[in-house]
Amino acid sequence: MSAASPSKSARKPRARELGLPLPGTPGPHNAITDVPGVLVGFTTLVRDAAEGDPSAPQIRTGVTAVLPRGREDEPRPVWAGVHALNGNGEMTGTHWIRDGGYFLGPICLTNTHSVGIAHHAAVRWMIRHYGPAWKDRHLWAMPVVAETYDGALNDINGQHVTEAHVLDAIAAAAGGPPAEGNVGGGTGMICYEFKGGTGSASRRVEAAGRGWTVAALVQANHGIRPWLTICGRPVGQRLTADRLVGDGKERGSIIVLLATDAPMLPHQLDRLARRGGLGIARGGSPSGNGSGDIFLAFSTANAGPLPQFDGPLRTMQALNDQQFDPFYLAAVECVEEAVLNAMLAAEDTPVFRPRDGAVCRALDGQAVLELLG
Repeated sequence: MSAASPSKSARKPRARELGLPLPGTPGPHNAITDVPGVLVGFTTLVRDAAEGDPSAPQIRTGVTAVLPRGREDEPRPVWAGVHALNGNGEMTGTHWIRDGGYFLGPICLTNTHSVGIAHHAAVRWMIRHYGPAWKDRHLWAMPVVAETYDGALNDINGQHVTEAHVLDAIAAAAGGPPAEGNVGGGTGMICYEFKGGTGSASRRVEAAGRGWTVAALVQANHGIRPWLTICGRPVGQRLTADRLVGDGKERGSIIVLLATDAPMLPHQLDRLARRGGLGIARGGSPSGNGSGDIFLAFSTANAGPLPQFDGPLRTMQALNDQQFDPFYLAAVECVEEAVLNAMLAAEDTPVFRPRDGAVCRALDGQAVLELLG
């Protein structure tokens, strides 16, 4: 079984490189790592069902780790907001984000049955990494861990993700253009009955006399084929080959991370997180009953000390709410494009359950271009 962070060199064309008419101005990597300080790492687990033992389970899973403040030695709040468009899913730490307005440490994305081990490992990393702060104080670790279900392509009940895999993903976190498609937590995911997975995109925003970045990273595992809409066109109704859902019901989810370097207060980040729902709606999803569509927005600005280490009065910068329309538009555009990038980067993957010989096909970019004319 391979367990590695994939190479960033050999990849398929992304949505813009194909020539899809997408709006907005991206950052240099068109990815969440365009927000200064944000790092992304992966552990990808792959084993074929017939590798050595025909009865062995197929493994297609992993972990995606996002470090909002990189590897700073001092724990600092990451101001945040959350929104659940449809709650059939899990994202830990959200109760405190709603009340306290921030979280600490890495964000980890994995499969549904590996949330516990990912949370355990993220806590261990925080205790080790922020050792002096944790040693003599009553501090608690409540990292953000989120999931989507990969049981159609992966032996999810085997719980193959280990603590070491999570720590490896965190250790691998880096800047630059992150890998997409069958990678990390997105390795076994399905999107609109095509192969889904990990995708990212970014936008430059001009406001308050200077430039800012808004960016998204998605773990896309949602939607059914007839819903798929690209650049406003219902292409899923035309791309009918190799469908995977016989009863027409959605069974997937999507996790959306929205990052920005613009100074925003928690209530403003709540509002930004809600725009993730409009982003997936542009792709055609109405957020089905079986879907966990959960969005986290965070800002890397206002990097002050933890409240426990601060004085009685805090001072924070924040944009005026009247400046927010371009940020909302950027969030919607980023999410729409990140989902497309996930699907276009993906590779065909055999279906594990049921074992009927079906293959989850990757989206054919050239076929999309032909349908768009």
